[in-house]
Amino acid sequence: MIKTEKQSDVVIVGAGAAGLTAALRLAEAGRRVTVLSEAELSGICASAWAQGGIAAAVAMGDSAAAHGRDTLKAAAGTADRNVVRALTRDAPDYIKILERYGVAFKRDSKSGGFALNHEACHSRRRVLRAEAGDGFGKELMRALTAAVAQEKRICFVPYQSAAALVREFTPSLGALSGVMTHDRNENIFRLYPAAAVILATGGIGALYSHTTNPAFARGSGIALAARAGAVLADMEFVQFHPTALALERDPAPLATEALRGDGALLVTQDGRRFMPSYHPRAELAPRDIVSRAVFAELSTGNRVFLDCRNLDTHEFPALREACLAAGLDPQNTPVPVHPAAHYHMGGVAADVNGRSSVHGLWVCGEVASTGLHGANRLASNSLMEAVVTAGRAAADIHTHLHTAKTPQLLHSPDYCIKIAQNYQPQDSKDMITARARTELREVMTRLVGVARHENGLKQAVAAFRKIEALPALASSLTDAALVARLIATAALQRRESRGGHFRADYPQESPVWKHRSFITLKQADYTAPAKEKIYA
Repeated sequence: MIKTEKQSDVVIVGAGAAGLTAALRLAEAGRRVTVLSEAELSGICASAWAQGGIAAAVAMGDSAAAHGRDTLKAAAGTADRNVVRALTRDAPDYIKILERYGVAFKRDSKSGGFALNHEACHSRRRVLRAEAGDGFGKELMRALTAAVAQEKRICFVPYQSAAALVREFTPSLGALSGVMTHDRNENIFRLYPAAAVILATGGIGALYSHTTNPAFARGSGIALAARAGAVLADMEFVQFHPTALALERDPAPLATEALRGDGALLVTQDGRRFMPSYHPRAELAPRDIVSRAVFAELSTGNRVFLDCRNLDTHEFPALREACLAAGLDPQNTPVPVHPAAHYHMGGVAADVNGRSSVHGLWVCGEVASTGLHGANRLASNSLMEAVVTAGRAAADIHTHLHTAKTPQLLHSPDYCIKIAQNYQPQDSKDMITARARTELREVMTRLVGVARHENGLKQAVAAFRKIEALPALASSLTDAALVARLIATAALQRRESRGGHFRADYPQESPVWKHRSFITLKQADYTAPAKEKIYA
């Protein structure tokens, strides 16, 4: 059964920081918004897991220009300067907006101003934290969900798995005209017509067996956009957080960057501090360098620990909770860590307002690749980008709807029926999908992880193609395998090392590759000769 719902001005897929910020800004502008989510409004999302904070130049003596310079330096030469300039300029204004939505930022007890943290590659203290400590994402989502619940123009619909983006049915296929979902509660399909669609579906970390991301972070939005013909960007750039807690938990709890900013040290099992031999800034080096250093130490048989004994760990309750649950007290004992997939700099190519290459489709948050992060994200710029691009996308859509004709949902019945027939819901008893998921995550970690090599990447692409072709596989995992293949394909084509992409067979940066990369699903499906680039 396929049921067509009432048309909205905008349909948003995803209910994290980006999705809810966009919904609130659109509603404030008088637009009718439908937010589709896999879970309840107060349910889990990746944004709620963010620990460190949000970066913005709000301190006396700081500036958006300085924030921009730090962002560009961390980005390893491939960031879009215009995007960096615009988003760092807007960031302080969005701190005020978040305060209006009820976010409780930590204040300095003496000055009354914001209490600011110093994190890796920032030239000064610039990271705002929550009053609750290292649980900034949780506080942000508390405030945003409360604000959304009070807004009558926002219709929130839980338990919806997006199955496809729907276009106007014309000879040339027109603008997007809505989203088709599978309702997990009622086991029916729904069409949500809208004049504009925003994807705010988060990242890809759960494609890896070592990750700090929740289990549903498998790149679903990238798959939706890719199948709709969208251009993707920088897919090879995956940031591995160097200090995920090695406590045999999946996902791995995160030891926030702020710990090293406050003086925590990385040591081996014999107490040897090793980061000074890898980079002049030691523990405050860019994340890609710290992750590779930790990976290198682990590869030689060492164990790696984060020594927080010189800090007051009570300032970091999330760290203490995770460690104490495992029988470790971080105040008295160094805690074991390893790199884990944490953030994807790549995604659906978008401009500074979140516009994709598909007419009628905007993207914001981690699913988007605006060019802010380049090859390597600056610490705590992720939530900044999420809320600022969400706000900019909302403003752009509001303007667009004043002049654009309302798309007609003249969808082909055969097309929608085919989607419904081919869609395979997730089943907890589905052993084929369970085994395939385990294999996919193991291959991603081993062959498309911190260190990559041509032979391994080719093996990975072949493995993901086989998974995609499995019969009766849950559609969510077919999409995950597609996204994994796109990442591996992009990594195979970039024959250098830069930022979050390290090739053991091409360990140096190359000036030939000092640019962003772009790819479409059609290009990835084309088996090109080894010497041929497939970037648009």
